Amino acid sequence: MKLVLLLCLIAVAVAAQIPTFDSNQNARILYQNYENKFGSYKFGFRQSDGIRHEQEGFLNNFGQENENLSVKGSYSWLGPDGVTYEIDYTAGEDGFKPDISQGPGGGIPPQILGSMAG
Repeated sequence: MKLVLLLCLIAVAVAAQIPTFDSNQNARILYQNYENKFGSYKFGFRQSDGIRHEQEGFLNNFGQENENLSVKGSYSWLGPDGVTYEIDYTAGEDGFKPDISQGPGGGIPPQILGSMAG
């Protein structure tokens, strides 16, 4: 009986050391940048919970009828399964075009992941 109790206590102690994903935890901003110039912008941030986002945009054909904004960037996060998911993207006249990837052990099957990309 003492052995069972000891094993239970060890299991509880080990489980307490395993990091878990908590969507309610407070994340700290580790890095933040924003630049705004005429005809372009750039921003980025990284958080302590693994979330990252970087983006830059450019104004094309300023003052013309076909004036538009082209954007490229990426964002990533650490999922509850411990896998990092990342989306690189461009957006412009042709719409939003993502390139989606996941780290080893990701939960999205490759055939579905491929169909999600632009």
